Amino acid sequence: MKAYVAGVGMTRFEKPETRSWQYWDMVREAGAAALQDAGVAYTDVEQVPVGYCFQPSTAGQRAAYELGLTGIPVYNVNNNCATGSTALMLARQFVEGGAADCVLALGFEKMKKGALGGGADGGARGGAADDRSAVSPVARHYGIMAARHGFEPAPPTAQIFGDAAREHMERYGTTEAQLAAVAAKNHRHSAHNPYAQFRDVYDVAGVLASRTVHRPLTKLQCSPTSDGAAAAVVVSERFASRRGLTGLVEIAGQAMTTDTEESFASGSCIDVVGQPMSRAAARQAYERAGLGIEDVDVIELHDCFSVNELLTYEALGMCAPGESGKLVESGATTYGGRWVVNPSGGLISKGHPLGATGLAQTAELVWQLRGTAGERQVPGARVGLAHNIGLGGAAVVTVLRAL
Repeated sequence: MKAYVAGVGMTRFEKPETRSWQYWDMVREAGAAALQDAGVAYTDVEQVPVGYCFQPSTAGQRAAYELGLTGIPVYNVNNNCATGSTALMLARQFVEGGAADCVLALGFEKMKKGALGGGADGGARGGAADDRSAVSPVARHYGIMAARHGFEPAPPTAQIFGDAAREHMERYGTTEAQLAAVAAKNHRHSAHNPYAQFRDVYDVAGVLASRTVHRPLTKLQCSPTSDGAAAAVVVSERFASRRGLTGLVEIAGQAMTTDTEESFASGSCIDVVGQPMSRAAARQAYERAGLGIEDVDVIELHDCFSVNELLTYEALGMCAPGESGKLVESGATTYGGRWVVNPSGGLISKGHPLGATGLAQTAELVWQLRGTAGERQVPGARVGLAHNIGLGGAAVVTVLRAL
């Protein structure tokens, strides 16, 4: 049974502690928008997976109860920064497996200012804790980083991705300007996104001139901590037909992978931060969709740091290993190029509330494939790809197709 996204919604992503709202307020706003967009009521919904990372158990229920008290199952989902896309994947599986005809996937985060600790792969800023102890779920990942590069007094997530950038530069000759070109592109794209946390435009020189977080990464190459929520209504073909729903986008292929020995065997941070997971997830998603990267028009990918966008180009098959710096520099991943990558501004500029990120990517792609993305519209977009990754680890690739 096929699964379709019938409606999407999201809040604007905000700096933490700048808006007087609670996480349930965010979910009410995003969830109600998705339901309205789909043309269904909460009483039509049969299952609700809810993604978040920084709230207590059953926060998903507290959030979903703002939309209705119907007694349906609510599932609390936490998969680090891949949490939102994991909620979407559960929704798709419920529908494709015949367990439900209408599922609402929700994701949210209410974060703190400051740098994230080592337990998540998010931004260069946001509520720090020292996660380097043996009890951390990512202790193995950081241990490999420390064995090769040491451990410096900088945010752990910025270190591990920054060290991956150093390795890429040493191995392939990637330049700091090419890394900065990723951020400059995404900041430029976000200028047209009313949902984005940041809408300022920077050129490569401006990106490079911002404060260094962990060499070679500067502040403007790092995703921020953010508050916000996003939602998607996923329905079956029979439900859509029975209700006369329009604006449907097919989930043509989707796959999640987790770490294998390949992530750790080389001792390389490029592998530790998830490039092998992303490559495997993309391969499986393409196979299930019957499509390849050559069929894709628009991509929302997990640019938690500028280097991860380059690593993901290679994992998705957009270029050969080591060629990603030249790819972004050529203009192939912006308007007028072969693909438009992160038309929303990506995590770097749109923001990165961990539990909401994957569903916000879905919302952007649905708008693009419907042709309703306004000034951000990618002309003629018919196939979209979302890539969402969490350290520790999980990688989700989703191929969406316009009907």
